[in-house]
Amino acid sequence: MPTSTVEKYTKNIFLLDQEGDAEYVSTGEIAKAMGVVPGTATSMIKTLAKDGLACYEPRGGVKLTHEGQILALRMLRRHRLIEYFLVETLKMDWAEIHEEAETLEHAVSDRLLDKLDAFLGEPRFNPHGDPIPTADGKLFERRVSPLSDSRTGEHGRIARVSDQNADFLDFLRKAGLFPGTRFTVAKADTTAGILTLKLDRGAPVDLGLAAAEKIWFERA
Repeated sequence: MPTSTVEKYTKNIFLLDQEGDAEYVSTGEIAKAMGVVPGTATSMIKTLAKDGLACYEPRGGVKLTHEGQILALRMLRRHRLIEYFLVETLKMDWAEIHEEAETLEHAVSDRLLDKLDAFLGEPRFNPHGDPIPTADGKLFERRVSPLSDSRTGEHGRIARVSDQNADFLDFLRKAGLFPGTRFTVAKADTTAGILTLKLDRGAPVDLGLAAAEKIWFERA
């Protein structure tokens, strides 16, 4: 049975691989995601490779094997279903659920998770808009774009928030920008680097492009 550390590494390698375009994920990226020094990350990566969960190239980086991907998807399923439960059932703030889920995901059995999934109605996405893997490891895909790519007059719906920093999520909550929020781009000023969104419900919101890059939307 894999340790919680192994589970965390495989999950983070999978997420980094999803975000990047390279064949391998660099050791430096993994160390930063795990909050450790590169030497510690390298030692753990070698352990993953020894256990058949990853392929490691000293100068190239690491990628998960099929077995590693299965474990990573299982952990993502646990994490995101728990987040959904904490928000939708326990009514916790979406800015405080990530750390709770990080702890709980290692203590929940697959049997209990399947019952939780059925109880929740088999949701496809967590409160941040990230897809929840199915029991057989499939992810629901959508065509989304960063809000920074939107143009004046464009209509859309917030689909996902990629930055789970608590302060950023608290700002979005106060602004009314949740997954599912519909909007019209009232003004896209690329020179000033500011977007003005007119929400279907709520006051207009001004966003800097740096913040808009962390918010993904579906075009209407």
